[in-house]
Amino acid sequence: MFGAVINGMILRGFTIGNPFSIRPILADLVVSLLFASFYFFVKKKYRTFYLILISIISVLVCFANAIYYFYYSSFISITFFSFALANHDTGEANVVGNLLSPKFLILIWLPIAIYIASRKLKKKEEHIHLTKKITIHTIYAWLIVILVVFLATLKPVDYSRLYSQWNREYLVSRFGVYLYQINDIVKSIEPKMATLFGKDKAYKEINDFYDQKEKNDKSIKNDYTNILKDKNVIAIHAESMQQVLIGMKINGKEVTPNLNKLTKEGLYFDNFYSQVSFGTSSDTEFTLATSLLPVSSGTVFINHSDKKYVSFYQKLKEKGYYTFSMHANTGDFWNRNIMHKNLGYDKFYDKSTYKIDEEIGFGLSDRSFITQSVDYISEINKEHDKFYGTLITLSNHTPFDYNDLFGKFDVTLKKNGVVYPYLKDTKLGNYIVSAHYADKQLGLLVKLLKEKGMLKDTVIMIYGDHDARISTSQWNRFYNYNYLTDDVYSEDDPRYKELDYYWQELNRKVPLIIWSSDDEFQEKYSKTISTAMGMYDVGPTISNMLGIKNKYALGSDIMNKKDNLVAFPNGNFVTNYVYYNDNKEEYKLLKNVPLSENYIEKNKLKTEEYIDISNDIIVYDYFGNKFSTNYKEEK
Repeated sequence: MFGAVINGMILRGFTIGNPFSIRPILADLVVSLLFASFYFFVKKKYRTFYLILISIISVLVCFANAIYYFYYSSFISITFFSFALANHDTGEANVVGNLLSPKFLILIWLPIAIYIASRKLKKKEEHIHLTKKITIHTIYAWLIVILVVFLATLKPVDYSRLYSQWNREYLVSRFGVYLYQINDIVKSIEPKMATLFGKDKAYKEINDFYDQKEKNDKSIKNDYTNILKDKNVIAIHAESMQQVLIGMKINGKEVTPNLNKLTKEGLYFDNFYSQVSFGTSSDTEFTLATSLLPVSSGTVFINHSDKKYVSFYQKLKEKGYYTFSMHANTGDFWNRNIMHKNLGYDKFYDKSTYKIDEEIGFGLSDRSFITQSVDYISEINKEHDKFYGTLITLSNHTPFDYNDLFGKFDVTLKKNGVVYPYLKDTKLGNYIVSAHYADKQLGLLVKLLKEKGMLKDTVIMIYGDHDARISTSQWNRFYNYNYLTDDVYSEDDPRYKELDYYWQELNRKVPLIIWSSDDEFQEKYSKTISTAMGMYDVGPTISNMLGIKNKYALGSDIMNKKDNLVAFPNGNFVTNYVYYNDNKEEYKLLKNVPLSENYIEKNKLKTEEYIDISNDIIVYDYFGNKFSTNYKEEK
């Protein structure tokens, strides 16, 4: 009982850092007492087995969450296991296995301790005089007392967060890991129950939301309206490419020379965030296509692939575009073979359509992938008047193991003719080498398109799908390296740069570039846009440039915004002026300007509304039910 509570404390110490917080301890005690009470209903000869069993379950829950948090900065959902079973060959399901830290093994002390204790108590069993009845009554009395005390510490907002489930960090910090996990199991079956409860109320709120949004978005036209009308578009889904790499140099050599060039010649959005949840790459694909947020429980691609959606690609098809996607991974990974068709792609070129002649990490190298893809695109260009295609890269995927195909990019440090280790053999160093290779292949893409005469009428859009999940300690070595000691500066050293929680969150930015080789485009529209922007804003922004519109976009055309709200699936948000942490209920000011009255509260409520509206659209299959009857009229 107390051992499970201690493991919950250890887990929070490894993750969110509040191991001695009273509320989660009380919550863990309630759950532990409840399961401990079942001990007395188990046959005597199986009691030791029962205690060891529930202790192992406790260890597995804490162990899985510790490993998962290390990569995803969130807590695990039961839906992860269904995903892992369905996608055991490659990808994120294998990533977690690479993140096992020896310190997590401390959690296995509990079943070992119970086994040893049970062996000793068995010899002294004749000295135990407590009756079954008294012991059960005692446990339930304590359970009720602790439960009442725990409930008294909660606020109304805590109950609503438990119901919504979208801020897992908040839930574990308030309700403990065991109650969170039980709630997650309940929420995982919610989609099956959704048709029975709450649909009418949800539909009214969705309708009201979009009616009001349409009134507020009257001034849809701006200087960028129709500038890409009838142009072909190739969108590069750049795996794990972070904005921090843009302009970075090591020993005077650019990490991303091709991206650097494109940022200067095209539209570059340097304050852009991906808004992913558990679904990582698939969340980005979904959000860009629909301008909705990832679902609160599970993933859209796995748990809601049977639902209907209104997507950017469907609108393009109505304008005569041929749409396609390309990714040299198996078609059933992230359920893409189903969801890409559902989102409006005419064809998905998966692993089966590529010759796997050169491998890096989880699959075909970006060099070979882009070379073969351009050949396919050349044929598409001959057969169709205009097209929109998404190329999903793979080589720059965690865990960023070095491959000889990456070539030589030196991540050591050279000072006065002496070479210091710096980033050599570190995860960040390997990531930089990997990203340099991925950037080189973007240059190859431009070269091949030019050789085939397709650049003139084709726009290239490049976006990072999510950050690389590099820990703060790795970045600390990058910014605070003391080559004389091969360590980092101490915090009291004047050269030390502090990297706190907010620095790390803001560092998750990814690049977004819209580029054309057209001289007029580069002269007239080439600029850097620094308005805070999320992945749900990409669809509306480029749609306006292409002359289309999705009425049901959650995001906005960023060219119409002076300040913009980027809502994250966990309840955090960022604007031009603040980054707000929903779990801690605090914010960091990003610009030294006074905030208007209720600025934080207004954006906090708007973030919650975005999450709830998006979640209801998905869970209640809004487009598959209500909207389907009006679709022809809306078109």
